Amino acid sequence: MTVLLLPLAAYAPARTGAVPEGTPIVLGLPAVIVGFVLLPALFEEQAPFRHSSSRLIARTLTGERSVDLNSLATVRLLTTFSYGGAYRTLMVRDTHGVRLGVTTERSRRKLHRAIEKADAYTTQGAAGPRVSRAARAHLAPAPGGRLVVHTVLAFLALTVSVSLYVAVVLRLGGQ
Repeated sequence: MTVLLLPLAAYAPARTGAVPEGTPIVLGLPAVIVGFVLLPALFEEQAPFRHSSSRLIARTLTGERSVDLNSLATVRLLTTFSYGGAYRTLMVRDTHGVRLGVTTERSRRKLHRAIEKADAYTTQGAAGPRVSRAARAHLAPAPGGRLVVHTVLAFLALTVSVSLYVAVVLRLGGQ
């Protein structure tokens, strides 16, 4: 979030003449790239990875991460877009605060089994992980395309937010 707010912070010094007027624009365009492209990739698993019976261990851009599958807190689906279409990452967080973006089929299967196991305990009165509907639909695909609404909303949110961000940066930089 700090990266995305950097051009807005440069607006006040640009208005007072402390820095050149185009500084918010110069900072804004790289901030969009870093904020919307690089930051989500920091938590994604990279090969090679290891699995144990109760942990999902993977190497990420920020180092090795180990998520405890017996103490999952949240699972949500992050959808981004590129030339190849939609790219989906399951963002997993355990109760210890460790985050991992699950992208491989093997990890998805292991996560799916852990969620099913947690759901079985949840029916017995224990608190289970919060799993978004889109994440459940991605883990257990069913006929009928339940991810269509999620994909459309993710595309619209990304398009509108990037457009508004660029418009604000250009507006502030041009004043």
